[in-house]
Amino acid sequence: MDNAIQTSYNEAKKLYERHGIDVDAALARLAQIKISLHCWQGDDVKGFLHKDQELGGGLAVTGSYPGRARTPDELRQDLDQALRLIPGQHKVNLHAIYADTDEPVELDALEPRHFAGWVDWAKERGLGLDFNPTCFSHEKAKDGFTLSHPDPEIRKFWIDHCKASRKIAESFGRALGQPCVTNVWIPDGFKDSPVDRLTPRARLMEALDEVFAEQIDEKYNIDAVESKLFGIGSESYVVGSHEFYMGYALSRGKAVCFDAGHFHPTETISNKLSSWLLFGRALLLHVSRPVRWDSDHVVTMDDELLEIARELVRGELLDRTHIGLDFFDGSINHIAAWVIGTRNTQKALLRAMLEPIDTLKRLELDGDYTSRLALVEEFKSYPYGPIWDYFCASQGVPVREAWLADVKDYETKVLAAR
Repeated sequence: MDNAIQTSYNEAKKLYERHGIDVDAALARLAQIKISLHCWQGDDVKGFLHKDQELGGGLAVTGSYPGRARTPDELRQDLDQALRLIPGQHKVNLHAIYADTDEPVELDALEPRHFAGWVDWAKERGLGLDFNPTCFSHEKAKDGFTLSHPDPEIRKFWIDHCKASRKIAESFGRALGQPCVTNVWIPDGFKDSPVDRLTPRARLMEALDEVFAEQIDEKYNIDAVESKLFGIGSESYVVGSHEFYMGYALSRGKAVCFDAGHFHPTETISNKLSSWLLFGRALLLHVSRPVRWDSDHVVTMDDELLEIARELVRGELLDRTHIGLDFFDGSINHIAAWVIGTRNTQKALLRAMLEPIDTLKRLELDGDYTSRLALVEEFKSYPYGPIWDYFCASQGVPVREAWLADVKDYETKVLAAR
């Protein structure tokens, strides 16, 4: 390791140790946290199953940066490049439309064999896989409804697709020796105010009950459901609201997915995490950066990201939380977006781990809010950077912005040829 990195680390470590913070233990804990990289950042949510299908369901990707992945092999190659620049051992999150097969197959007929290439790749690298049914970008989702559709035949198609997705996820968990988190998000809703809000939600409840009827060992698959406040085409009413899924997940023992961009523009999710985990079994996070609406920008080191990390660390909630990324930015290098978002998420967790949490809690309990505020503010300028640099170096990945040169080199040699 570079002497300058080691020296800076040793000096920074001394400052934290004065407050009883075990820096080595923090780095060991950070190395164990798996971030699930979302495959759809690599190809602008095109997928490989229906290549001519337009993106729908209220989703939109802006930008046309060259070099997006066009095949499963190219996407895996790009993920390999990103993972080489990110410290730690992580997971990859797949949507159903990323099946690796030349066989014409509909969503409701997908089987584990259609993802064998992904499993072989993940197993070779020691990665985990997460999964999502794709309830959008399909002719049977064009009118804005899937699992809550009033037509029983269309509803059955999506139920069968979600059932198939859970079996695929179970196969991932069995093959890779770690649970696959399967997240159900649907775009269902009305553009204008409906007369009947209850009936679509009743249909969704019954459909989900049918989807989850088969018991699958959580050693292999963990079910999650994801809410949304509104979307393009569902501005006035979303069937799968936050309140709906909170009630459903609590009553059915499922995990809830909190997406950082799926709430009111002035509402944050950091304050919700401890409330949910007092009652719920598990939590799935989709970490993204909303701008004005659910625009899924690349994760930056903003206040809310740090507050999310603090809530998880201060409340000792990490063991019950699955962290995934969810943004799709086609305006910048696709691989750089993964690296920036993942490393920022890890940095935020590290900063939270390097706080004198026991001291802060004691001061709060004693009513010494002056000292609490003073310490919180002073620690914002403590030198976590040298600790992060040391972590990257010890994990064998580039330190600081050196990773960008690797991405640019890859862009010139690989992406430019696409």
